Amino acid sequence: IQLVRIELRVPEYGWTTQKVFHFLNFVVNAVRSVVFVFRTDVQRIKPEILQHVLLDTPSLAFFTTYALLVLFWAEIYYQARAVSTDGLRPSFFTINGVVYAIQVALWLIMWWKPIHLMIVLSKIFFAGVSLFAALGFLLYGGRLFLMLQRFPVESKGRRKKLQEVGYVTTICFLCFLTRCVM
Repeated sequence: IQLVRIELRVPEYGWTTQKVFHFLNFVVNAVRSVVFVFRTDVQRIKPEILQHVLLDTPSLAFFTTYALLVLFWAEIYYQARAVSTDGLRPSFFTINGVVYAIQVALWLIMWWKPIHLMIVLSKIFFAGVSLFAALGFLLYGGRLFLMLQRFPVESKGRRKKLQEVGYVTTICFLCFLTRCVM
């Protein structure tokens, strides 16, 4: 719904970071819902590697979605400081490419040699990815919050935006940190 509202309000901008974020959120939640509804069927799928792919792919997409939010905040932060943001998007794509490549390699190894150690390594890898995301939120969400806090709060809208950044930073940091230790 939010994606449609944004598109109706400003259709001339094409696919902005905000629109991509909402679209990815929709896709991740839709896929997770389908996997949840058919969980018992998913657990019966053979070969077992397909189970891992179906269960892990939404988590990877979730990481990408929220890494996009960190990218958005980093761009705002650096643009406000008049620092070049040219390297941010390539870094975003490189980090995501590396994460996906490692996960695909782990899946291929699990398929080739399905031992419990590979499942554990895959879980440890994703715990590391979650920690990385948590630190991204802490770093760029925290920086953006502190930067916005320095500006005088003249309007209710600006105060709400400051609170929103603070809440989202805290919640996302804690969620990714929790995902890391689970």
